[in-house]
Amino acid sequence: MPLIEIHPQLAHNHGAANLKQEPFSWQLLIDRGVEILFLATPHEQSREWVPEALARGIRVIDLSGAWRLTDSANRAIYAFADEGTSQAASIQSQAVYGMPELHRSAIAGARLIANPGCYATSVILGLRPLVAAGLVDLDHGIVADSKSGVSGAGKAATAKTHFMYAADNLSAYGVFTHRHTGELLEQIGLDASQIVFTPHLLPIPRGILSTIYVYFSQPQSPESVSRVYHEFFAGSPMVRLYDHALPQIQYSVRTNYCDIGFQLASDGRRAVIVSCLDNLLKGASSQAVQNMNLMLGYGEAEGLE
Repeated sequence: MPLIEIHPQLAHNHGAANLKQEPFSWQLLIDRGVEILFLATPHEQSREWVPEALARGIRVIDLSGAWRLTDSANRAIYAFADEGTSQAASIQSQAVYGMPELHRSAIAGARLIANPGCYATSVILGLRPLVAAGLVDLDHGIVADSKSGVSGAGKAATAKTHFMYAADNLSAYGVFTHRHTGELLEQIGLDASQIVFTPHLLPIPRGILSTIYVYFSQPQSPESVSRVYHEFFAGSPMVRLYDHALPQIQYSVRTNYCDIGFQLASDGRRAVIVSCLDNLLKGASSQAVQNMNLMLGYGEAEGLE
């Protein structure tokens, strides 16, 4: 099947009209010399195909949630059929959480990358620098209030993503049960009692804005907080820091960046962090390309800036 029958926008685009979509087969990948396989498949399909790919010497970047979580208690929400088997445990031990800003060196040599979730990316990048620096009073609790366009609520059509439901509406969902919560706990270093994460559905096609509320153990200045972010993200080309304003979805959508800004209360103890990204790009596909660049030794931002 010609590729432009599925994606007409590629017509006359540097010969793309000559490309054809072919049925998937492992032998075809071997014959074509494929070194890295991107899986944008349901979780269950990724659990089945990843072991086969690794056995054939093909490295994998998996965009599903199949291999993101190291803690079995966090994985329980997926109810994987192979949970507890020796093969699943072996594969899980090889998986690297694919957030370059956190695991750059491990990603470079990994055989299996678990590409992060979109909500998780926005919250982790906004919050991890402050927690890692020891600024946040974890006992005081953290609130992560995240809002996503309809494409962030999954590919499958549901009653809640129907136009007549989503348009002119704003609704919370997945309260205390969202699958990305485990990623926040593991990658930021929290337990469930220290954060409340609530996703909301915005009546827009794409984009995520996470508003994160924290309380500091000691009073901070805008300069001290800014310094933490700039030091943490030094050498991270796909994060843009806003020192004098707050990010907005319209600045981040259709870009490959995560935009982060903050405002500090006059007492220096309370802060609001705003983290924005395009859920289809930095929250999914372009983060996968960022991981591929590291795996192949390319510049991390190659093809993304």
